[in-house]
Amino acid sequence: MENKYNEKEAAAYIERYPEQPPELALRVYTSRLIGREEDLVLHGGGNTSVKCQVEDILGEARPVIFVKGSGWDLGEIEPEGHPGLELAWLRKLRALDSLSDEEMVNQFRTHLLDSSSPNPSIETLVHTFLPHTFIDHTHADAIVTLTNIDNCQQIIQEALGPKVGILPFIMPGFPLALAVIDLYEKNPDMECLILRNHGIFTFGDDARTSYERMIHYVSLAEEYIDRANSKHQPLFVSPKEQVDPAGLMPLLRGQYGSQGPDIFFQLHLRQNEEVLAALAREDARQLFSSGVLTPDHVIRTKNYPLFLDLAGVGEDDLPGFIADEFKTYGQRYGQYFADQVAARNLELVKLDPLPRVILVPGLGVITAGGSPGAASAVADIAEHTIRTKVRGLAIAPYAELRESFIFDMEYWSLEQAKLGGRPAKALAGRVALVTGGGGAIACGIGRQLLAAGARVFLTDIDETRLDQVRQQLVDEFNEDMVSSLVMDVCDPDSVRLGLDSLVVQAGGLDILVPNAGVAHVARLEDLADESMRKVIDVNLMGVFQVIKAAIPIFRAQGFGGQIIINSSKNVFAPGAAFGAYSASKAGAHQLGKVAAMELAEIDVRVNMINPDAIFNDQDVSSGLWDVIGPDRMKSRNLDPAGLKEYYRQRNLLKAEVLADHVGHGVVFFASGLTPTTGATLPVDGGVAAAFPR
Repeated sequence: MENKYNEKEAAAYIERYPEQPPELALRVYTSRLIGREEDLVLHGGGNTSVKCQVEDILGEARPVIFVKGSGWDLGEIEPEGHPGLELAWLRKLRALDSLSDEEMVNQFRTHLLDSSSPNPSIETLVHTFLPHTFIDHTHADAIVTLTNIDNCQQIIQEALGPKVGILPFIMPGFPLALAVIDLYEKNPDMECLILRNHGIFTFGDDARTSYERMIHYVSLAEEYIDRANSKHQPLFVSPKEQVDPAGLMPLLRGQYGSQGPDIFFQLHLRQNEEVLAALAREDARQLFSSGVLTPDHVIRTKNYPLFLDLAGVGEDDLPGFIADEFKTYGQRYGQYFADQVAARNLELVKLDPLPRVILVPGLGVITAGGSPGAASAVADIAEHTIRTKVRGLAIAPYAELRESFIFDMEYWSLEQAKLGGRPAKALAGRVALVTGGGGAIACGIGRQLLAAGARVFLTDIDETRLDQVRQQLVDEFNEDMVSSLVMDVCDPDSVRLGLDSLVVQAGGLDILVPNAGVAHVARLEDLADESMRKVIDVNLMGVFQVIKAAIPIFRAQGFGGQIIINSSKNVFAPGAAFGAYSASKAGAHQLGKVAAMELAEIDVRVNMINPDAIFNDQDVSSGLWDVIGPDRMKSRNLDPAGLKEYYRQRNLLKAEVLADHVGHGVVFFASGLTPTTGATLPVDGGVAAAFPR
């Protein structure tokens, strides 16, 4: 592993944070060096600390420890990510015979320098009791490779040398802190500590020493593993025949949705040559169905993956096979839970029994999470786990941690708090597809779906406009929540490929918003056949194509869905010289009613939104008004601002109708708050002629 410490960079961090103690600035620097190395920590793992003197409000110097706070990622940490605590007081806690987790956290909170700070790491007392100024802790892949195999004690000592202390796995908290300081005081020359099935602590009197010891000992472990693998049989074999994910993933996602009406997961597919080859090994099921590398992973991944070997399973048998595999997995989890609570005589609420990692030979790793980021984080852990287990096998068989330790971590209130946060949004975990994604209305719909927690895919045939809308939404929301697909709604093959891509990226579909539309201004006597067909192809046939292509996905998932068609005020109040648009929209509206009748049996609800006079959304113009606006302005002798005012004054409420208003209507239907299908919701400020009849 490369040592990336640089004296000039370190000095620059001290200059960057002149209001902070220089020790804390250096702590931020080396924390980031550690946090940006995936082979050391993943997704919020690991923690770091520094001890120094700080002046209090009375001007008196006090010993303080700054420890990584909960919720911060070492790779991007700032000084405020290391809350400060009263060091002298915390060290007095060593005199106690016992300290509950709840009281430990209370002592942390009541001895913070700043009451608004995040909760300090649950391993704060380890950092506190050790005398060193700087302490680093990671779950380095190479270290857990050595700690999760048979005869690991002897192997660790052989690989890392005499200045290493080793402890068996102990739950983080007061008992671990006591064990660490007792071991250190018996071995004061110790430069690092290995906690089996967990990770490594290094320490030093300056930031560079502690960091470089981390790199040194992890590098020794890597070199030991490399030597063993160089003498071993080839690690990987040729991948088995590929599995098509587009048909499989909605079936998998359906099993997650079958657990309850409010359980929605995003799926993530991780495919690469190394993963595919590993899953093709003859011993893949035995090796990779074993438990996690470190109990810290269990809150994201569960202890065990679901190994799904589809060899010999026919297409017709696939749904039943998958359902049986999920049932068996759930029963195993239920037995694990029952055994553990019985052994402890506890009453606890069982967490969901759903796998977070699915291993599919011939396809790769499929992971589940409440958001794209969460599912991707699980995939990162799964990929590192596969690599670690394979490489460790060259030394000795994998040895997983006892389920009792896993249960203690999985149901530990302090660990569960890491996954806590704000209440879930109304559409959290849902996947939405909005066609006509390069226009103003799509921007408003996308914004409100994102605000409600959905992941949004935008499609359009115009890649330039599509990218503009996507970027506008990315600037407002997380990048991984907004995706774009170039798709022609008039082309069945393009639609199918687009939906296949969506399914592979997210696992399935919950909300479909057929929104693509084009306009053409011409009186009937002047309306060319070709122009009429073009408008019908997009506005009517485009709606038909995307609904038809989405139905198999909804059926495979088996937990319903929402289709919301952008219909138009013109369905009920058509305009002269606007026959092609009005007729095609009326056809799409009627198609929606038919779809509502036909899809009710699979609980897919189909409703219509009828907007009017949406001119733009910020810098994104309406394609429709780009076409008809000049004609309307000319006929009424108005400029653009005057035209907007004309349409505002035309509606009963004298309201300016915005793209966000359409988005609110879509979210209402998408939320399923009422048992409604086949309905029409005007979003037009009140146009009496367009009242639904």
